[in-house]
Amino acid sequence: MPVAVHPAPPSLAARMLDRLPQVAERILASGLGTTAPAADLPADHFVEVLPAIYGCAHAFLHAMDQRREFTHDEVAAFVQPVVERHAEDRLPLRMLMEAVHRSAQQVLREAVALSEPAEVDQLVEFGSRTLELLMHINVITVEGYAEVEQSIYHPEREARRALCAALMRGQPAEEQAARADTTLADQYTVLAIQLRAEPQPAAAANLVVRRRIRILQRALDRIAGTTALHTFDGESAIVLLPGAVGSQERVAADLVAELAEQFGTDVVLAESPRTARESVPEAAAQAAEIARLARLSGRPTGVYRLDDLLVEYQLTRPGRARDRLGERIDPLLRAPHLLETLEAHLRHGSDRKAAAAEIHVHPNTFTYRLRRIEKLTGADPSDPAGSRLLAAALVVHRLRPVAGATTGI
Repeated sequence: MPVAVHPAPPSLAARMLDRLPQVAERILASGLGTTAPAADLPADHFVEVLPAIYGCAHAFLHAMDQRREFTHDEVAAFVQPVVERHAEDRLPLRMLMEAVHRSAQQVLREAVALSEPAEVDQLVEFGSRTLELLMHINVITVEGYAEVEQSIYHPEREARRALCAALMRGQPAEEQAARADTTLADQYTVLAIQLRAEPQPAAAANLVVRRRIRILQRALDRIAGTTALHTFDGESAIVLLPGAVGSQERVAADLVAELAEQFGTDVVLAESPRTARESVPEAAAQAAEIARLARLSGRPTGVYRLDDLLVEYQLTRPGRARDRLGERIDPLLRAPHLLETLEAHLRHGSDRKAAAAEIHVHPNTFTYRLRRIEKLTGADPSDPAGSRLLAAALVVHRLRPVAGATTGI
């Protein structure tokens, strides 16, 4: 009589492979959930971690199921890119190490939950291999942080920043140029960059700034070359491109487009091409003001010059007329719905129905609000002269922070 042969049950590693998508999410949640600063970081800050966890866990479990070693180099292929990015962001090493260890604890909890009482030997082997994996990750993390610290934050980078600052102030820069291993150019294209940045929680602010600086530096290295100089604080920058760098107009357009995509917000850029070295301070001051005007007046992502903002620029010049224009809007500041109505009216002109639809009110309500605006400001928005006056007053109101401002970058 033939003896029935029953196939061996799937190994513990194979059973975890079947549940890996859900397991990987719990591993990530366990690693981040108990790390306080992580809760304050932008939602996309760890966007590449889950695929890395899934890929590494899949390869690790597959190697276990095949009863072969999961090598240091295999681990590095998944872990090193993630470590490099966090090191470049200067995410605290302790925070990352704690997250890794808590994730490893979750892996062991998942294995225990799937194991049977008779699988003690498998569970012990699984724990041993997990600790070996954790050892590789620890070594890769520490070495990765040390390498990035030496390369990204090398004193030469700080010397280039100091060189840029010296040129902006019109100071002698030969010594800084020597420290930065950079040859001074006779001419520079001056770029001023501004982005609309949302306030960040205090715990995340420094990490976000460092991430933006890293993105800008990489974009400049790729688009403009490593000879570009900049001072960037996470929201505004002056960039100096030496005269030898390619097509400056194309560089500016490519740079602003890439930064807007990477930062996820509108980025405006003002440029002053072919500026003599001794004229850099004046060019930087004007470019910074134009960039601020573009940002404060709500311009979309793009490259701007003075000709693009002549009205806004002139309306920020000191004078009694400017102050009187700004005062016309002051009564509306206590009624934000009227300010919103005026802005919609100016955007749509005579198409009152479209303007009312934009702010979700009935056309009759919109008309009533326009009459209230006339009563409060003394200018009729429906009259061409009154509309022009209120439009100018609104520009002054928006741009008041610029009045009397210095570069400050």
